[in-house]
Amino acid sequence: MTIAAKFEIEFLQYLGPDGTLVRDDLPEAGRDTARLLELFKQMLFVRTFDTKAIALQRTGKLGTYASCLGHEATHVGIGASMRPEDVFAPSYREYGAQFMRGVQPREVLLYWGGDERGNAFEHAPHDFAWCVPISTQCLHAAGAALSFKLRKQPRIAVSTCGDGGSSKTDFYAALNSAGAYELPLVLCVINNGWAISVPRSAQTGAQTLAQKGLAGGLHCLQVDGNDLIAVLEAMRQASERARKGYGGTVLEFVTYRLSDHTTADDARRYRDDAEVKAAWERDPITRLRIWLTAQGLWSEAEEAKWKEECGARVDVEVNAYLNTPVQPVEAMFDYLYADPPPELLAQRAAAIAAEGRHG
Repeated sequence: MTIAAKFEIEFLQYLGPDGTLVRDDLPEAGRDTARLLELFKQMLFVRTFDTKAIALQRTGKLGTYASCLGHEATHVGIGASMRPEDVFAPSYREYGAQFMRGVQPREVLLYWGGDERGNAFEHAPHDFAWCVPISTQCLHAAGAALSFKLRKQPRIAVSTCGDGGSSKTDFYAALNSAGAYELPLVLCVINNGWAISVPRSAQTGAQTLAQKGLAGGLHCLQVDGNDLIAVLEAMRQASERARKGYGGTVLEFVTYRLSDHTTADDARRYRDDAEVKAAWERDPITRLRIWLTAQGLWSEAEEAKWKEECGARVDVEVNAYLNTPVQPVEAMFDYLYADPPPELLAQRAAAIAAEGRHG
């Protein structure tokens, strides 16, 4: 029998769920303890922000919100691995990556509060806005990567989608383009176990989500997304390949969505409590805390102090959001077209009239 092709998908992990190393060949990311400590503190900040955002939604001060609980290592690791001049095309819950890119928490709150000005990132000028349509952001990133190659710029484009998003034609078109044109594109599939109520087991017959990149000729790697060291090393490998002209990569980060899909969801209706309880045993913050503490780099007292600082920082951002003047009703019409069609102008006038104002 003649074999046309064979493949293997490596699983990358350094720090196990119990906070101990599972292999001795630590990469630079694992040896740079000062950086790991700073990124751990950032993970704690993201969780503090996430908790506050959910409280705002529950008290009617924020619209529907997509929690990132459990994704902190993956998100922070992705953002920390990029250069300022790179381009990030997110979906709608990668706040940890976006904070590392310069997006302000108040901008996240503005967006989920229904104000599109939250998409105008003041300190992340190269990044795309949030993308709620599933996986269309992968095509945006592929287009950016193509422009970098044509201009011979040493920049990369990074996009994220979920396990469900990896089933979309947009995802496949992006990876096929990256393979055909050898684009500097890193596609990050954040496999958190559930696409709203559809489990990973019902999503695809593929053994891994990473292997989907093989169809486009991309490098593929599955990563423990709850292990910050593994996330950083995987991103380093993929970024270096892209910058050196070796083409794109599909990275599957295996993590878990510890929260509901959004605040409009109730995950108790479709998944067992036992599954969620088991997932908490793999919590990315817990395992890194154990390891840092064992290295003498962290303590309960330091964490208590840092969490207090995080709470104060989040409060500043929340107040900035709550004190932002609401836009007039016509704002919903003013940023759709450079030259609005007559019917849209008529709707705009009707909306103003309904408020009893004159424009």
